[in-house]
Amino acid sequence: QVQLVESGGGLVQAGGSLRLSCAASGRTFSSWTMGWFRQAPGKERQFVAAINWSGDATYYADSVKGRFTVSRDSAKDTFYLQMNNLKPEDTAVYFCAADPSDYVGYYLGMNYWGKGTLVTVSS
Repeated sequence: QVQLVESGGGLVQAGGSLRLSCAASGRTFSSWTMGWFRQAPGKERQFVAAINWSGDATYYADSVKGRFTVSRDSAKDTFYLQMNNLKPEDTAVYFCAADPSDYVGYYLGMNYWGKGTLVTVSS
C-alpha cells in the first residue's frame, strides 16, 4: 500500500525559505511521477510541481517557477520541495502525491496522496 508522509511545514516570514519532505513507502516507485500540490483556504487544489523518480525531469507551475525546486533522494525514497522567496500567497496546505505514470507535466490530480502539511507565510 502506497504511503506518503509530508513534513517540514511551518510559519515563515515573506522572503524566507522552507523545505518540505515527502517520505514514500509501500512499493518501488521507478517509472512513477511524484508531485506537489497545494490548497489555500477557500480555494481549489492547485498543482505546484512534478518530478520523475529518476530525477531527470521536472515541471513547475508558472506561479512558483524560479522560486521552488523539486528534487528527490531515491536512496531514502524521499522527495523534496525547496521553497525560496516565499510570498503570503504561497500560504496553503501542501500535499505530496504520486502517480504510476512517467508523464512529467501538469497534473490535475494524482492517484495517491499524503495528508498535507501547512505552510503559512506572514507579510
